Amino acid sequence: MVDLTQSTASRLARRVGDRGPVREFLMFALAGDLYGLELTRIKEILSPPPITMVPRAPAAIVGVCSVRGLLVSVLDLRRKLRLVERPLTRRARILLGAAESGEVMGLLVDEVRHVVRLSAGEVEPAAAALGGDVSEFVLGIGRPAGEFLILLDLLSLVSS
Repeated sequence: MVDLTQSTASRLARRVGDRGPVREFLMFALAGDLYGLELTRIKEILSPPPITMVPRAPAAIVGVCSVRGLLVSVLDLRRKLRLVERPLTRRARILLGAAESGEVMGLLVDEVRHVVRLSAGEVEPAAAALGGDVSEFVLGIGRPAGEFLILLDLLSLVSS
């Protein structure tokens, strides 16, 4: 009985080791497609509070909001990725993350789904194949459970 348990544990350890290191991504919907951001980069998920528009702000910036006394710039990912815009729904969320400068930024998304764990073998590099202006924001393509997940680089999104 003990040998069976040890052999099962060693088989599981080998299987996990073969896949490479596992990273967690927060999956969210945007314009009907699925995207992901590395979970370690996301500080908090919020329902959108009132957002104040800022004159002469970059086109992708929706405005600013206050989160527990902290002023947060809100970036519309639809605008940033040049997707079709639409009004916010009750499922819209703001993902809080930090830029390289340490500034907290909010990313407006249509809907947060769940966390996905992907090994290095499940992520295909795709930035070069995509081409165009938005390819600099793409880390790769993940395929969890038969789905197609575009993995984005948070630092590239908020720094540019």
